[in-house]
Amino acid sequence: MSGWIEDYALIGDMQTAALVGRDGSVDWLCLPHFDSPACFSALLGDEQNGNWWMRPANGEPRATRRRYRADTMILESEWDTPEGSVRVIDFMPPRGGAPHLVRIVEGLAGTVRMQTALRLRFDYGNVVPWIHRSGTELVAVAGPDAVWMSSPVPLEGHNFLHDATFTVSAGQRVPFVMTWHPSPVEESDHLDAEKALSRTERFWHRWVEQCTYQGEYREAVVRSLITLKALTYRPSGGIVASPTTSLPEDVGGVRNWDYRYCWLRDATITLEALIRSGYTDEALAWREWLVRAVAGEPQHMQIMYGVRGERRLAEWEADWLPGYEESRPVRIGNAAVGQYQLDVYGEVMDVLHLARRSGLQGGEHVWGLQRSLVNYLEWCWDEPDEGLWEVRGPRQHFVHSKVMAWVAADRAVRAIEDYGKEGPVERWRALRDTIHAEVCEYGYDSARNTFTQFYGSKELDAALLLMPEVGFLPYDDPRIVGTIEAIRDDLMIDGFVMRYRTDREEAADCLPGDEGAFLACSFWMANALLSIGREKEARDLFDRLLALRNDVGLLSEEWDAAEGRQVGNFPQAFSHVPLVTTALNLSHQNGHRRG
Repeated sequence: MSGWIEDYALIGDMQTAALVGRDGSVDWLCLPHFDSPACFSALLGDEQNGNWWMRPANGEPRATRRRYRADTMILESEWDTPEGSVRVIDFMPPRGGAPHLVRIVEGLAGTVRMQTALRLRFDYGNVVPWIHRSGTELVAVAGPDAVWMSSPVPLEGHNFLHDATFTVSAGQRVPFVMTWHPSPVEESDHLDAEKALSRTERFWHRWVEQCTYQGEYREAVVRSLITLKALTYRPSGGIVASPTTSLPEDVGGVRNWDYRYCWLRDATITLEALIRSGYTDEALAWREWLVRAVAGEPQHMQIMYGVRGERRLAEWEADWLPGYEESRPVRIGNAAVGQYQLDVYGEVMDVLHLARRSGLQGGEHVWGLQRSLVNYLEWCWDEPDEGLWEVRGPRQHFVHSKVMAWVAADRAVRAIEDYGKEGPVERWRALRDTIHAEVCEYGYDSARNTFTQFYGSKELDAALLLMPEVGFLPYDDPRIVGTIEAIRDDLMIDGFVMRYRTDREEAADCLPGDEGAFLACSFWMANALLSIGREKEARDLFDRLLALRNDVGLLSEEWDAAEGRQVGNFPQAFSHVPLVTTALNLSHQNGHRRG
């Protein structure tokens, strides 16, 4: 069985990523890209679904300690054994041609007997490849995939795996290089593991040097930014929400989704975090990915896209996989791609407005896109939708969705007023005012002094915390203060914030089971408390959130307080991005914020 979610560390080459457990096992890897079929799927089943482990033959399977090399995505796991000590260095070099997964075993003290076992299973653990030798290398082939394994240690095949036992003494280093190619390729790209390690370390050090944040939370911010960079698909600039699929929000339940895609909901907060941290090139690449992805008729804009801008992300179930801790189904693709979410129009308008304010100028085609979005919004903004959280229940008039429709109109008006763009400003001002008045009338519960999840609802939604952040009302408006307090009182469970309540009859998502506290919402609460003058409460909450990170600084989507563990897809960009922006705000670092 796979380990707890927080037992994993991430390595990646900015086109795909692998999860490495504390026991030295690579349990998840999709090749050649984030959204490609996995060749290691033990994360969602067991070792028969594919993995590659490396650890001492004697002693505790779990590493005694592990860490990333400073300011890099190079993982070092160390074991102390009765025979001595050993280190395994895991990394994926930034890709030039083929993708490589490199593991270097380094002797630290004594002479340690090591074991390794490789089980390649293509197509999410469904296909056992044919394996043969080509010179000193192993070659595994099935369908479109081929994996080459190079090492001075010979691996022997039996029982549908290849394994080896070898020794490593103090000062000795033994490399293993795994390389993927399309199956017609007849020879592998040969990689020098030591040179690749040096190049990879230099790459990350130079990238981190660009970070302009020097506040008290720098370690957490840098680790989050590195994670965000690792989740970036370098050829296009798109940023996946997570490198995994179907890690459950409710262990043993059905709330299991594929997050290996790019969500528009993440657009503005991601751009803000990148710009305010000094990463203008990454911000520009993300903005350009967004513009390319949403090009076309506005009524066909989606809530998410593939890393290259793909629109067809059909959902199906890998029924041969038992799921993480029996959490079924294992979903590939995401049916929410076909949902109608009104908020995405506001997200796109907001991110392009922030880019313009930050000096990331776009051509006239960008303003043409914005005009078409607002023209479309004029006649569809008053329709119900599925909302930010992609509920799989009936459409509602979600307050957050209406607020983001207001954002779209507001940013269009400001583009004309502040930047001299041409458009029907009076008509769009009227649209902005109409949406604002309707939200304040139908989305506000005056008896409780709080905005609600949707019109007529008594339920709350943590997305309401973003209302002042986008400029709908100021933080000192009594209705906003009341909403923050109501969310704190109703949705904060065991010190962290839920998206909304799932344990009530009026729950909007219509799914069985519960979920953990949503970490992004908890960061939003910390920011909201800071913005209404409750800095100590904000810092206390932020410190509690930082304490939830695993030993190498990573966060999943949610926190299960009852079990004291991370849940949901891992690591999650939507958790690490608000960590960065909240740290910047707590450190009072200047920069371009929303609104």
